[in-house]
Amino acid sequence: MVEDVTETQNLPADIKHPFPIAGMGASAGGLEAFEQFFQAMPPTSGIAFVLVSHLDPSHASILTEILQRSTSMPVVEVQDQMKVEPNCVYVIPPNRDMAIFHGVLQLSVPEQPRGLRMPIDAFLRSLAEDQGESAIGIILSGTGTDGTLGLRAILGAGGVSLVQEPATAKYDGMPDSAINAGYATLVMPVEKMPDALMSGIRLQNLPPVIPPAGGLNRVLMQLRSATGHDFSQYKKSTIGRRIDRRMAMHGIDSLEVYSRYLKEHPAEIAKLFKELLINVTNFFRDPEAFDTLKAEVLPQLLTDKAEDYVFRAWVAGCATGEEAYSIAILLCEYMEETRHEVKVLLFATDLDDDAISVARSGFYPPNIAQDMSAERLRRYFVKEDAGYRVKKNIREMVVFAIQNVIKDPPFTRLDLLSCRNLMIYLEPEVQSRLIPSFHYALKPGGVLFLSPSESIGTFPDLFAPISRKWKFYRATGTQASTNTVMTGGLVWTRNVNTRGAEEVTIKTRETNFAELTRRMLLQAYAPASVVTDEKGNILYVHGDTGRYLRPAPGQATLNIVEMAREGLQMHLRTAIIAAATENTPTLNHEISVKTNGDFQNVSFSVRQMPGADTLKSSC
Repeated sequence: MVEDVTETQNLPADIKHPFPIAGMGASAGGLEAFEQFFQAMPPTSGIAFVLVSHLDPSHASILTEILQRSTSMPVVEVQDQMKVEPNCVYVIPPNRDMAIFHGVLQLSVPEQPRGLRMPIDAFLRSLAEDQGESAIGIILSGTGTDGTLGLRAILGAGGVSLVQEPATAKYDGMPDSAINAGYATLVMPVEKMPDALMSGIRLQNLPPVIPPAGGLNRVLMQLRSATGHDFSQYKKSTIGRRIDRRMAMHGIDSLEVYSRYLKEHPAEIAKLFKELLINVTNFFRDPEAFDTLKAEVLPQLLTDKAEDYVFRAWVAGCATGEEAYSIAILLCEYMEETRHEVKVLLFATDLDDDAISVARSGFYPPNIAQDMSAERLRRYFVKEDAGYRVKKNIREMVVFAIQNVIKDPPFTRLDLLSCRNLMIYLEPEVQSRLIPSFHYALKPGGVLFLSPSESIGTFPDLFAPISRKWKFYRATGTQASTNTVMTGGLVWTRNVNTRGAEEVTIKTRETNFAELTRRMLLQAYAPASVVTDEKGNILYVHGDTGRYLRPAPGQATLNIVEMAREGLQMHLRTAIIAAATENTPTLNHEISVKTNGDFQNVSFSVRQMPGADTLKSSC
């Protein structure tokens, strides 16, 4: 949040502080895109614009002078400690890194050589931390992947992201990277971005308002019916703002109207679901906390343990897996340095199946080089064409699974439980039920690892602090948490026959998918077919699907939507949702799919498979 912001001339009366700050990133071809944007952007929008581009460090920039011709807003090159004001444009100087703190721009000399720097990512991350829901991320023309992880931070903080339509960009590398990663709120030509910002800006900057219960409940009921997940226990202000943002994207100003829109457009339910999920993380987030984990916590947990000891850990709300892999890397380092080996069983779970698919693959963009030492990158990752893959020995230390920490039973007999930046999005009463549940999951002496923004609340009798600054707590030996958990109202405690999380995660369903597929193919012949579950996770493949699906790295479950080639992805997701939620088939739907550089006309069908809780899609 911006602090001590003074009133500014030209700021519309209905725009409330803090005013929005848009971080704009571009590389090759960015000048043309910047000009198109500011020629269409009203000068009194109430938004501040901070431009980060890949500039030649050895030459003075004339970007400021050029852009001043495209707008009547003041365009200035940033100086250190410059305060950001609305209706102004700020341009990063050459050979500088930039961050923002309390609405003031901070310049620094780059620590890495030009080819390894990700200045757009760095600024957008700091913008997300500083401005939260008032942050806007915009990615324009450019090569590479800079900006992708920055947009993820923006979305995780509750902000919005706009990405240039790749077909309109001079260089589509940066837009494609952000879109393929799923971090674009809107994809559009540059000249349409100002209208999109202005249409949604009022909702984005109104004070937090809890939406009317009736309309909100109808939306949440539709979400629960379609996805099986209940968001009613998340903070109403956070949920309300994110629903407001989806409504604004469609020009809808009524929850009742939006509820009808959801019913008529099943694909919007999937988009809203993703909007409500908080998937922002990075490797070794809060590095000092991980230093404390390695230097102080792991020695307490592993000293005097026999070689056949099984160290059990759980990362709840793991998002795309970076935190789980970070802990696995620390364990590997610690055991190598102390020459004290134990067996490791590390569970990592999240509500978002797409995030879990990314985590299982262990593949990340080049930008992760900003989050760890070159030595760690070399030892624990394999460099591939488009990024880095976690080495097999680290991937095999982690078991990833889809889990709802509120609804599903926890893993138990844990030495370490990490749940960071999840509880802050939940209502206080839910937080107060989870803390005893976490104590119940830990062994006596086991350690709970929270984020700096979270705490054990009103349960000091269950935990003793190890590090108050970095929120490490040791579980006491008391049995009080068992009674608290069983009477606290968590969903999984209501059924005494509920299977444990470990059993659900490890035990696979024994279904003869080959036989089910054979029967279905006899009913509706299709040269290339795929059997999936209701989430699109592939269970069985028949025939050659190479024209329609790209080979996707990873283990266990693969997701057909993620693998779909350009032109097919959105249509396939919509069809799967329609079949899963309404049993509505999509038959012989014709579209253009990009294969080997050219678009080809194909048709595909999606229908429910009789006799099993699966879906069949055929191209």
